[in-house]
Amino acid sequence: DQLSALTERIQEAGTEVVKAKAGAGSATLSMAYAGARFTFSVLDAMNGKEGVVECSFVRSEETECKYFSTPILLGKNGIEKNLGLGKLSAFEEKLVADAIGELKASIKKGEDFVANL
Repeated sequence: DQLSALTERIQEAGTEVVKAKAGAGSATLSMAYAGARFTFSVLDAMNGKEGVVECSFVRSEETECKYFSTPILLGKNGIEKNLGLGKLSAFEEKLVADAIGELKASIKKGEDFVANL
């Protein structure tokens, strides 16, 4: 029960921020922080720092989706290794399985958008 409640709260975190701000803003600071953190990690790896790992939505063979978000090891030339999903609990396996259909549709929508530019 705690796992379900925590998962739902994480999934709705952006909405929670908007509600806390009484509609006067959004969770853009969180997105900005994530973008800055990722950028600094890429720059660190490009400058020779080893062991730099970030999660990223990349072309992947981890699931039946063309793209998936997993931890990746960054290096001087980009992605050195996709670290995959790791060992998942039954709860996590169900979350992934439940997300696949919607994710495939979103990927197709994005690919169609790019193809029509």
